[in-house]
Formats: sequence, structure tokens, C-alpha cells
Amino acid sequence: MQSDDLLQPIDDKFHISPDAVNTDDRVNVLNHSNTFGLFDRWGNIIPHGNMVQGIYHDGTRFLNQLILTINNQKPLLLSSTIKEDNDILSVDLTNPALEGCGVPDNIIHISRNQFVREGSYFEEISSFHYGHEACSFEINLSFNADFKDIFEIRGIERRTVSNGVVYNADDKSCVMQYDGLDGITRKTVITFDSKLDYKVSRNKATFFVMLIPDKAISIRYSVTFLTDGHDQKTASYPEAREAIQIELTSNRSLFADIFTSNEQFNHWITRSKVDLLSLLARTDQGQYPYAGVPWFNTPFGRDGIITALETLWVAPEISRSVLMFLASRQATELIPEKDAEPGKILHEARSGEMANTGEIPFKEYYGTIDATPLFVMLAGMYYERTADIELIKKIWPNIVEAISWINNYGDLDGDGFVEYKHKAKNGLTNQGWKDSFDSIMYEDGQLAEPPIALCEVQGYVYSAKLFAAKLAMVLKQEDFSRQMYHEASSLKKNFNEKFWDEKLSCYVLALDGNKQPCRVVSSNPGHSLFTKIADHDKAQKLADTLLSDDIFSGWGIRTLSRLENRYNPMSYHNGSVWPHDNAIIAYGLSLYGFHEHVLKIIRAVFDASLYIPLQRLPELYCGFDRRAGEGPTSYPVACSPQAWSVAVVFMLLQACFRVEINAITKTITFNKPVLPEYLEFVSIRNLNLKGLVCDLQFKRLQNDVGFNLLQKPEGWDIIIRK
Repeated sequence: MQSDDLLQPIDDKFHISPDAVNTDDRVNVLNHSNTFGLFDRWGNIIPHGNMVQGIYHDGTRFLNQLILTINNQKPLLLSSTIKEDNDILSVDLTNPALEGCGVPDNIIHISRNQFVREGSYFEEISSFHYGHEACSFEINLSFNADFKDIFEIRGIERRTVSNGVVYNADDKSCVMQYDGLDGITRKTVITFDSKLDYKVSRNKATFFVMLIPDKAISIRYSVTFLTDGHDQKTASYPEAREAIQIELTSNRSLFADIFTSNEQFNHWITRSKVDLLSLLARTDQGQYPYAGVPWFNTPFGRDGIITALETLWVAPEISRSVLMFLASRQATELIPEKDAEPGKILHEARSGEMANTGEIPFKEYYGTIDATPLFVMLAGMYYERTADIELIKKIWPNIVEAISWINNYGDLDGDGFVEYKHKAKNGLTNQGWKDSFDSIMYEDGQLAEPPIALCEVQGYVYSAKLFAAKLAMVLKQEDFSRQMYHEASSLKKNFNEKFWDEKLSCYVLALDGNKQPCRVVSSNPGHSLFTKIADHDKAQKLADTLLSDDIFSGWGIRTLSRLENRYNPMSYHNGSVWPHDNAIIAYGLSLYGFHEHVLKIIRAVFDASLYIPLQRLPELYCGFDRRAGEGPTSYPVACSPQAWSVAVVFMLLQACFRVEINAITKTITFNKPVLPEYLEFVSIRNLNLKGLVCDLQFKRLQNDVGFNLLQKPEGWDIIIRK
């Protein structure tokens, strides 16, 4: 997926160490834009070993300890949950027996309400006494900050000695400061707001509580994360709560409202929406979907584009921001140590200490083979969805440069296929979405020799050139348009001749540097349906192959068939199941009319969500066969929430409806829509059509799908093809 390979052998330089996994993996996650926190079920952050718990900002852990005790004893846990809006971690605790105070256990209720807002953390601790006599005790809060880079926590050994942390405290606050090796000073500033008597020392606060029966007391405090040049005023708890509610209300309007007859499906939609909103980071070009918590909470080109594609029909403004952001960061020169070439689209950007010092190459890194054609695809699809010609005119030079990169840098040997071979010394070996070092192999299990031409990338290039041709025609660039149509047609013909393997009933995974095929059955060819580069006669065989027992686990399509030499259901890319991969394949299947295949994938992924906490689909899960009465097996260091995973529900619904929204012709077309048996109806409201809205409803009939149009803008046509 992203820039780093997970749970791989030690020679895989950017693997994530298993030590990074929490001992108790029932972690509560709070995230908002560039800040996220991982807490245990008590609402604490425990600094044991290499555990990943902490609060992070800009790729740095600003708080690695936050522990609440009562008279230096651990409270008893009642429950904890992330609220429905994904904004508050709500924790209910009670007291153990307090020796020396005469306070029996389970008589004091302590609640913690915790949330993050970009650059800050806020908490309110409330206590209520259910006894009959007044009691007194201490609430202690202990803090610490290690200012570790996220890559250090992931297991990358540093070859430099970091500076120490400096502590300062006064009557109302404590400050922890770290002077980074990148010349940046980072501070964690803790400020208390309480009417109780309390004292602060170094990195601990003690509150002296006198509780009267039937009367509550509250403690509020904030933690602000500061870096050079980015100091900010600390808001109060009420101000921050109000601001985040206003923001949530505003951001919800980005999406159409979808409601179904199935409450569990509704919860999946709601959870997915609020998770995705929490990953939207404000930039100068709009709100960009960061890839995922904890390892990839930063902009990734490929992830942002695919998330935008998944949500384009219900939330087109996200696509606009993604296009603007990536256009502003398109490479303009040849920089081998960044794998940068003129016209290439960003792979990822990092702002932590190790990126700033060059210990890792990802400060601004371009080692991706597919983000550039995907960028052009998104531009074309966005224009059809919105008719926003002004944006297309603005980024047209970026589109032309992207096509130039495809032809001049992407095609290394001039054979018409786009291939990769990394140039950066510390760069990624594999540069498709399956970027683990061992993800591209021959049928005997040996790793493929570069340069490597991935099957799905040829489809992206084909689609990119078709969309570039259409956009060029709109902009009256007729010669360029004809050239693009010709190149796309030639690529499709060559692809179907060179990549199809009749014995496998599948396109091969890739061609190596000698144009020898990697004859393995994988999920990658499924993307050729999404881009429509697959010939129709081959598409039917491919569809059946992808849903056969050796590659379909029951929870979705595996990344690799279990019949292959390198199959491992617990691997990152060689047998696991990725929700976004399945959504893309399902939508591709729908384009060829394979509705039964589509419904099988949707059922599998929806069923998986029912077993996953909060119905929050993670980055991936293991590819073991589905077992009766059990859910899918978790992958230990999967990101969650992950943008392109939580967005899959929207593309899966699009695959059901086969909806095409064309703002140029002002038509909404539904091509043989289907509904699974567990959805009696689906209602779509506030579907944005160039600033106007459309409301409609589908109802499942015995052998058909009924349609009810509630509202549409004047001049728009709704077409239902049965």
C-alpha cells in the first residue's frame, strides 16, 4: 500500500516491528486531521516497551504517558467507547476500595471525556459520589513525552543520539521541551483549569478532591503540541468542543445522505463517514484525506486519489481538493534520491524529525508508479461528475505534464508499457500499491527482476489517456486528443495480447525486465475491470477466477491465490484481504454486468464489518478461509481508521446501483441496479449536482429494483436501464 512494508523480514528496511503492537490490542483511537491519539480502555497512555500508545502530531509522539490514578491506585474499568460522531472517547470508571479513607469500592463514578483537535488534546474528568457521607481523596495525573519519530516507534533503529527532554512547571502548567536534531524545537504544554486545590510538579498534577454526596466535580485540562513557527493559542475545553461540533456539522454536508432498511448497514455508512471526516486534513488546497492511523497519518498520493474515486459520486468536493493538492506538489525536476521526475505525482510527504534529517527518504517522496496515471483518471472522472471546467483549465498543465511523465519516464524501454525501477538508495523496491519487497514474484516464488510492468498500472495508463483525450477535446486540443485516443487503443490491444494467460484464466501479475510474465493469480488483474482495459471475452473468465475458492476467502478477494508459492494469509500483500482492493474490483465487475459477482463481494465485506469493532474496516485483515461462527482474523499492525478502507462502502453501493452522474449532459444513469437481499430499500438524499440536490429511493422487488424520484433539479434527466 503505502511507503512501507509491514511485518517483513529484517532486510525489508521499512517494515513495522511486531513489538509496535500493544499488549492489549483493544485500543481506542482518536484522530483529527494531523493529530491522533491511541489510548487503552481506561483512557490512559501506558509507556511500556515499544508500545505505540501515545498522542502524535506531525509524525512525532508528543505524549507517551498519560495515567490517571485515585490515591495512586488504578481505577476499576466499567466501559469505554468512541462516540458515534467519532469525536469523543467516553470512559466510565469507578473507585477501588480506598485504604485509609474508609471509602468502599464502587461508590464513586469517574467519567473521562477525551478528544483531540488538530494540535491539541482536551479532557474533562468528572466525579460523582453515590455514598451518604462526604469523602476526600486525590486524583493524580502523570504525563511524559519522549518526542519519538513515528518511524522509530515502528522499529527503525536510529544511528544518531537524540537530545534529552527538558521539563518545566509552574502553578498551572507543565512544559516538556525537545530540541530536535532537525533544528526544530517541539513542546508539549499542559494547562489545567480547575476550581479544586491542586499542585503541579515536573510532569505530574495532583488534585485534592472533597466529594459531597449527589454532587459532581469536574477537572478540565488541555495539552497543546507546539513546533517552531507553529505556536498556537490554547482553546478552552468548551471552546474546543463547540468548534469541533461546528466543524462536524459543516463537513457532513460534503456527503450525500444515505439511509437503508438495514440498521447494521446504516451504522456502517455512518461510521465510515465520520471516520473519513476525521482523516480530512486542512491544506491550502482544501481538505485532503490522510491515509491512516497510526502509521500513515500524512498525505499519500495514491491513497488520496483512490479515496477520492471511492467517494466521487457522493462527495465530489473531496476529489477537487485532492486534485488541487497533488497538482501543487507535482515534481518539476529530476531528483533521483527522491525518485522524482518531471510530471510525477507525489507518493507521500512527511514532516517528522527523521524525514527532516534525511534518515528516511519520505519528506517528499515520489516512488510510486501509479499515482500519476491515477491523477489523470481522477481529473477526467471529476470533470464528468461536476462539469467543473475551471478546475480542469487550472490543472491542465499538470495533466499534460503527467502524460509526458508516463510516456517519457514511465515507459523505460519504449515498448508502450509503464514499468518501474527505483532510483533512490533508500527508496521502495516495489512501487505499485502492493509495495512490499516480496509482493511481485514468478510462479516458482522467486522475486521478479526489475524493471517491472504491473498489470493494473497498464489499465490506469489506458484510462488516463482516454480521459486526457476527452478533456483535450473539451479544451479544443484536437491533435493531443487524437494522439491520446491512438495511444490508448494501442495499449489496450498490446495489453490483452501480452498479459493474458489462458491457462490461468487471468492476466499475469506483471512482466519483468526481460518481458517474462509473472504467472501467478492475484487480485491485481481485477483492477483491469475497473479501468475497462480488459477485453469482454476475457473479463468473464477473469471474473470467475477472482471469485473461485482459491482466491476468494469468504471475507473478500485475497491479494494472492492460496495455490501460489508465496501465499501466506498473514502476510501484508501475499494472501491477505484489503477492503479497498475488493471495492475497486466490485465496481469493475459491475461495469461488465457481473452483478452476482458484485453481490458476493459486498456480502463478504459487509459481513466482515459486523465482526470488526465499531464496524470500522481496517487497512487489511488476514486471508484465512471463512469459518462458521467466526469473524475475519485481524492483521496485527493494520491502520484503523484507514481512508481508502472506510470509504469502500460508498464504492460498493455505487457498484450495486451502477450509477453514472454526468454533469456535462445533466444525466444520472442507473445501469441495471441491484440490491442485496438484506437491503429492502436505499434512500439517497442531498446528492450534490452542481450546487443543486437530488433525492431518490430504491426499493427491492421480487425480481427487480423499484425506483422513486423524490426531487431533482430542473433540466436534469434520470435514466433507469433495466
